[in-house]
Amino acid sequence: MYRTAVNPWDWSLALGYNQGEVLEGVSRQLICAGQTAVDGSGAPQFEGDIRGQIGLVLDNLEAVLTKAGMGLGNVVKLTVYATDVDAALRNFDLLGMRFGPAGVRPPMTLLGVNRLALPGLMFELEAVAAA
Repeated sequence: MYRTAVNPWDWSLALGYNQGEVLEGVSRQLICAGQTAVDGSGAPQFEGDIRGQIGLVLDNLEAVLTKAGMGLGNVVKLTVYATDVDAALRNFDLLGMRFGPAGVRPPMTLLGVNRLALPGLMFELEAVAAA
């Protein structure tokens, strides 16, 4: 797979994402359900701790990607849902720490929501990956 960044402006690069990407040579695509801060039995974790939740969300996303034979470097689109956008943005360094080493800046949308599926959840990531 070949990725070509599309950035008519460069302001989003400092935030860790491209405005768009052209993908060529894709043979497989994975559509991931929204990943939240739950354990293996689906129980919410890190109530009231958005940083802890973001870390677990990223772990859970990586687990889904790994099961599909992919990694964070295969992510081509992220949709972020947060019950507190300001708190999420203060902790976005966690996304950079995970996606930076993978060498990708997937296009991203951040949405503020009133609540997520289970009480206590504050952060959710939906991803599309390709190989």
